[in-house]
Amino acid sequence: MVSFVLSFTVFLSSACGLIIEIVAGRLIAPVFGMSLYTWTSIIAVVLAGFSVGHWIGGRMTLGTTSKRKQLQKISIALFLSSGSSLLILPMLNLIPNFVLSIQMSLITAIMLVSMSLFFLPSLFVGVVSPLATKLAIDIADNSDSGMVIGRMYALGTVGAIFGALMAGYLLIATLGSRSTVLLIASLYFAQGCLFAIIQGRGGNKLLLFATLLCTGLASITYFTSSFRSQCYSESSYFCIQINSANKWSDDVRLMALDHLVHSINDKKTPELLHSPYVHFVDEYVEQRLGQEAISAFFIGGGGFSLPRAWLEKYQGRAQLTIAEIDPDVTRVAREMLWFDDQGANTNIIHDDARVALNSIESSKKFDLIFGDAFHDISIPAHLVTREFNELVASRLDENGFYVVNVVDNPTKPAFLLSFVKTLRQSFSETEIWFEPDQVGRTTFIVVAAKTSFVDNFLTAKNGFERSWWRWPNRKLEKALVLHSIPILTDDLAPVERLMSGTVLAGSH
Repeated sequence: MVSFVLSFTVFLSSACGLIIEIVAGRLIAPVFGMSLYTWTSIIAVVLAGFSVGHWIGGRMTLGTTSKRKQLQKISIALFLSSGSSLLILPMLNLIPNFVLSIQMSLITAIMLVSMSLFFLPSLFVGVVSPLATKLAIDIADNSDSGMVIGRMYALGTVGAIFGALMAGYLLIATLGSRSTVLLIASLYFAQGCLFAIIQGRGGNKLLLFATLLCTGLASITYFTSSFRSQCYSESSYFCIQINSANKWSDDVRLMALDHLVHSINDKKTPELLHSPYVHFVDEYVEQRLGQEAISAFFIGGGGFSLPRAWLEKYQGRAQLTIAEIDPDVTRVAREMLWFDDQGANTNIIHDDARVALNSIESSKKFDLIFGDAFHDISIPAHLVTREFNELVASRLDENGFYVVNVVDNPTKPAFLLSFVKTLRQSFSETEIWFEPDQVGRTTFIVVAAKTSFVDNFLTAKNGFERSWWRWPNRKLEKALVLHSIPILTDDLAPVERLMSGTVLAGSH
């Protein structure tokens, strides 16, 4: 019986440890977004915790100890795993704000937050496996020690696989990240109680102490509302947040995906575009194509602010195809952001934009393809390569154009220049536009076309008073020549390295 419990504990504790690792990315996404940097930090911190925990657990097996003492150590490790997991939620409301108040690089900030929140839960659960394995060997016949070690390793690995699958495909999407953390803390606590009961004498005192400790931590979590997610909806892709943009009225709402605001919608005036780069697209399209209804393909839907504006502007005559990878984003836009495409000439494809564009018959051509799937420093590499640009070019009408918003460091825009250099492999004309007087990270708007556009300055004719300048071709040519930047391909697209200047520029 004890041997079975030990084996199951190794399986379940390994599963719980991996679930915390997967959930960690979602928990800090509203602060830092989901990028290679966040996942790298989380994986490094969790593996470091496991490693230190395994080492400590191994040290704790030294010497000859009674079975009761070994059960007690496992119980304590599981109770500490439960308590430290519970602490993640109240600390999540404190640690990131403190770290962001200090001027430091984004990578450093992500690493500090990850270490503060996830190192100890990983360390304590890492202690369990070597303790349980040693006790299982002691219980078994000495000749079976190799078999026991192999079984425990296998169960730990299978448990980790099971935990990763459960977190990614079931728990986060059904319970949400915070409730999943509470579930894991409860499972750790239940396992700790089981070992406290099995050990017999002295177990009741340990059980009482652990119950009081975890109850206190759970109370802190409850009364600080730490278990309540700030997400309106937590999908398989994003923490979707909906907030009022005006404290005096709920007629203007914004949608944030993870940490980044993606759209601001006006209930009464759909054509009023609050986001400058979205406003630019509307003005630019009108400058190049006039008032005629257009055919457009959107890479990313977000809050559907521009499709919503064009449904009103063109009175349903525009042909709009929108590739939005997350069905929940579309659902929330309909529920909360007044997006109504019923009866309109609109086709929404819930798939990756590259897959969606490939699936459309080659004879279908668009006046505009608008790329709005970049999430700050998180850029899907497969949507910036020469091969994807060739696909985009093949789907544009002769007078059509491709517009993409890019966030980069204005003093050293390595990714922007590399992206433009790559676009020039597929388009004869490329332009970079920007709104003047931006501070810090700058939102650039890149236009690629088969025909030229002569203006170097664009003033808004509708909505907010805004203007955009075009990066002079002479300066752009000089920048492309002076900087050693790669052409992005499916084989090599070092987006993170090119964005490092933006990432290291500070966390604000």
